[in-house]
Amino acid sequence: MSEPVLSLNNAALSLDGNAGRVDILRGITLEVQRGETVGLVGPSGSGKSSLLMIMGGLEQATGGAVSALGADLTAMNEDALARFRRAHMGVVFQSFHLIPTMTALENVATPLELAGARDAFERAEAELEAVSLGHRAGHYPSQMSGGEQQRVALARALVTRPDILLADEPTGNLDGANGTAIMDLLFSLRDQHGATLVLVTHAAELAARCDRVVHLADGQIAPDAAHKAAE
Repeated sequence: MSEPVLSLNNAALSLDGNAGRVDILRGITLEVQRGETVGLVGPSGSGKSSLLMIMGGLEQATGGAVSALGADLTAMNEDALARFRRAHMGVVFQSFHLIPTMTALENVATPLELAGARDAFERAEAELEAVSLGHRAGHYPSQMSGGEQQRVALARALVTRPDILLADEPTGNLDGANGTAIMDLLFSLRDQHGATLVLVTHAAELAARCDRVVHLADGQIAPDAAHKAAE
């Protein structure tokens, strides 16, 4: 079997709070293969989003090892992590995280500009067309619906053709119709670009479309889920 795209070995995350040190993730061992779609599910507070964050180097694991594409994320500083994400990852958040003072086109072009691409705006325009928002290129986030903003966020995440796509509750802020449309678009774009997809979701219908579902509880992978993953 080829080297996994994402690999976590006994990964842990502990943070200091007002009440003392809090263990958010404990003993997470997990591998994600190239092209696989993995859903992270579990009750609120189980550590799903935190696990996604350490996979993307958006939060540094405080124990164990986390690697992506063979690179040790735990050994990188913030600048190195940012460069690695820019080159290899796309991230979609529940709350869109678009830059309010930028148009849809400028938001999508930003990661390409940061990477020094001379054709950033041409590629961004094509990506907006791919999510059926070419006609909204000059609009600001405040002028768009939630569904449209999430489609812009998807275009921004995929415009660099990332190896890994991470999505944190991508339909969480959308109504049923828009949520379904974003689900369909997310999987369609993943298929087109061949990215490995890891997503956090509360939606059973979204989890059911994944190749594998990992259940978290109290900061750990639930034993039954670990058993099924090993079968």
